[in-house]
Amino acid sequence: MANFSPAAFMVGIVLGIALVVLGIGAYVLSDFASVTALIPTLFGVLITILGVIGRQQPDRQRLAAYGIGLLAMLGVLGSTRGIPDIIALLTGESVDSVIAAVSQGAMIVICLVLLAAVIQFVRGTRTPTNP
Repeated sequence: MANFSPAAFMVGIVLGIALVVLGIGAYVLSDFASVTALIPTLFGVLITILGVIGRQQPDRQRLAAYGIGLLAMLGVLGSTRGIPDIIALLTGESVDSVIAAVSQGAMIVICLVLLAAVIQFVRGTRTPTNP
């Protein structure tokens, strides 16, 4: 398979690192109160590894892209429970944990961007079929 878009994997690497920073930052800002604040870090490490694989090994690009897409989808789905808190924050209401709400909102946005990058990559690698 030809090397179609290393830029898509660079997006994965950069946003994976952003998830790592997000998770560690949330954990530190919450005074180390909740280990679940590190969930974005786990996703970020895996996404970064897949981004590096996709960038360095052209024959594994499709597999890496699907892995990033799966993790991004799980990240969005897992963070959706925080949407009511995100809406409450945006409307000026109080929430139990501002850090958790902001972290979940950021994870949703980052993972949606990753999904868009994966969809663009997959569309770019598709071979046209004859009618």
